Amino acid sequence: MAKTDPYAALRFKEFNIFLLVRFALVFGWSMQFVVIEWQVYSLTNNELSLGIIGLCEFLPAFFLAPFAGHIVDRKEKRNLFTLCIALFSLISFGLFWLTSQGVESSWSTHRILAGIYSLVFFGGVLRAFFGPTIFSLIALIVPKSAYPNAATWSSSTWKGASVFGALCGGFLIAWIGVHYTLGIIFGLVMLALVLVFKISKKPILNKATNESIKESLKSGIKFVFNDKVILGALTLDMVAVLFGGAVAIFAVFAKDVLDAGPKGFGVLNAALSSGSIITMVATTYIPITKNTGKKLLVAVFGFGVFMIVFGASKLLWLSVIALFCSGVFDGISMVVRQTILQLKTPDHMRGRVGAVNSMFVGSSNELGAVESGIAARIFGAPLAVVLGGSTTLLTVIIMSLKNRPLRELDLQQDVEEHYDEVKN
Repeated sequence: MAKTDPYAALRFKEFNIFLLVRFALVFGWSMQFVVIEWQVYSLTNNELSLGIIGLCEFLPAFFLAPFAGHIVDRKEKRNLFTLCIALFSLISFGLFWLTSQGVESSWSTHRILAGIYSLVFFGGVLRAFFGPTIFSLIALIVPKSAYPNAATWSSSTWKGASVFGALCGGFLIAWIGVHYTLGIIFGLVMLALVLVFKISKKPILNKATNESIKESLKSGIKFVFNDKVILGALTLDMVAVLFGGAVAIFAVFAKDVLDAGPKGFGVLNAALSSGSIITMVATTYIPITKNTGKKLLVAVFGFGVFMIVFGASKLLWLSVIALFCSGVFDGISMVVRQTILQLKTPDHMRGRVGAVNSMFVGSSNELGAVESGIAARIFGAPLAVVLGGSTTLLTVIIMSLKNRPLRELDLQQDVEEHYDEVKN
């Protein structure tokens, strides 16, 4: 058996630079999400406005994802990543400008909201490209034997950045206000733009140059839907995020249910992701490739259980604990899913599979925001979360009974084979 190296991926310089870039981007993106959610709810005091934010980002991210995957498979990944970051910096600057004193004093609330929604929509377009580009780039930075470890560090970096981004977003709103917080976010994006140039250009591995766009899109979607393991993993995460998630209505819990204010809002956002810090440490030392399918099922089930606890809670401390535990299970689920995708996806299809992943999981964040806003309006925020968590549990039970390949999945042999190839 190959000895587990918890720092295998970190031994490659470019992967460390990639992690710094991803941390800066996700840290800024998480802060921006918190700030915009707070700003829009403050302007409207309407739960449906939070759902509109999710809808504006979901529509382009979902419907452009297959086309984005086709483009990513045929373009040089480092330059494409750089372009995405540069365009994201325009969004950050636009939000910074929209919240300036001059704009707020001369523009109507409806006009400001229209500007925010427009920039969020543009962000959804970029999200369609970010996911498959990052997924493809990781595979070009580290060797295949380090994929599981790279997936762990990359996922944990994403979660860790979400923790501190959400936490800092809530506190910075209280300390320096929305406008200057968005200024800090713009600075972080520019830092990421500078760092990404330290990663060299990568080869284009897709050899199917004569394949039409239609054939390319069909082959990517067909590959995912014909693989029960990948399809099952994506479905589990999609349902958990779509119905079990409640991030979009944390502002409602902070203001109306728990009476916690902006600081409490930041704590709630951070609590969900903070459990992943433990996941980061544990999964780098303890392999998640053995009994992979069972670990994924247990992780998603645990996430659903603690989201139900959060929805039923009326106490801030209990809500924070429930979200922290949900974060632990969510972190495990994310690392396992990324490991499955990295090991099971052919190199020439990474962009398209990454795009389908974005459609299932990435875009479900935004669609989940729509669902959360509507459900909170109809049932009230607490009951909406309880119902979502229950739906997650039911999905896990059905998947464990109906999807035997996923339930019995064990990636340990695959990892050892790749390790032996590199060693020899």
